Amino acid sequence: MAMAVGGGEEGAPMMDMNTTPLIDVMLVLLIMFIITIPVQTHAVKLDLPPPNPHPSDVKPDFNQIDIDFLSNIYWNKQEVDLGTLKGYLGQAAKMPTQPELRLRPEPQAKYEIVDKVMAEAQQAGITKMGFVGNEAYAN
Repeated sequence: MAMAVGGGEEGAPMMDMNTTPLIDVMLVLLIMFIITIPVQTHAVKLDLPPPNPHPSDVKPDFNQIDIDFLSNIYWNKQEVDLGTLKGYLGQAAKMPTQPELRLRPEPQAKYEIVDKVMAEAQQAGITKMGFVGNEAYAN
């Protein structure tokens, strides 16, 4: 069983161009271009207000919710249940200037309880909410 490669006689020079070196050079150039292209950084331009040289001494109003590893919920250092918390959140949401809600769960707190508290805050209409204590996990 013989296979004919090329289109001519035995020993005749091959007339087809060998593209393997060309492809190799193109791949090397492609890799070099990919490496040398600078990484695009996405930046958002914001017009921030200038710093206030005379900051006010008024402390912002806030309410703090703590959740411990035993799933106990504390509203401003007082232990409450989920129903009472719902009432407090409703009262806070109806205030003319809504106080900030600071949520501070312990690292071992159950996610299910934290999720329920956040859902209750959203349903009550709380718009200012932040997490306290995340800086401990930065490293």
